[in-house]
Amino acid sequence: MATKGIDILFSLGLLTIALYLACFVHIVLVYGLGIIKGILGLPVVRFFGGIRDAQAVAYSTASSAGTLPVTIANVSENLGVKKSVAASVLPVGATVNMDGTAIYLGLVALFAAQALGIEMTPAMYLSVALGATLTSIGAAAIPSAGLLLASAVLTSIGVSEEQSLLVIAMIFPFDRLLDMMRTMTNVTGDAAVASVVAKWEGELDEAVFRKEPTI
Repeated sequence: MATKGIDILFSLGLLTIALYLACFVHIVLVYGLGIIKGILGLPVVRFFGGIRDAQAVAYSTASSAGTLPVTIANVSENLGVKKSVAASVLPVGATVNMDGTAIYLGLVALFAAQALGIEMTPAMYLSVALGATLTSIGAAAIPSAGLLLASAVLTSIGVSEEQSLLVIAMIFPFDRLLDMMRTMTNVTGDAAVASVVAKWEGELDEAVFRKEPTI
């Protein structure tokens, strides 16, 4: 702020809004309407109501691993997924299912490109999408792990190591607010995938899924 002025907070605010909107759209369209409604034919509202505790813990802790016990309990008790399926699918999801992190890494790359005046080409967009997806799989299920992997994506658009460190250092103090949303996205995806696997394996109690969650 001393060198760039108050405008830097405005730029970070726009990054935050972009991430929250992107994650919200992903949660509703892909997990809700695409997977739960489209593939399983189950009520979307019940799904989100059944995992609200897991979403809240994920948002507050910014840790998929820390949320895992609550996610397993919500999925098995509120969505009717057998515990044998929940206990095997969800830990894997907490490790490799990082959709929120992939979205975040893509936005950080675009943020850096705009800040550094890099003109993006279609090939660079494709490189960012592929790099963010692959890099997110290796992200640890702990707070701010995704930001530490951002340099791998930034190099794909020609950002130097020094510039990458500058961008990461600028975002890092603000990253907790961003991490909370992307973690909630990841946990929601874990629950959706667990429901699909349970349905395919005949281990989903749809009567429990459709029942109004207890408050």
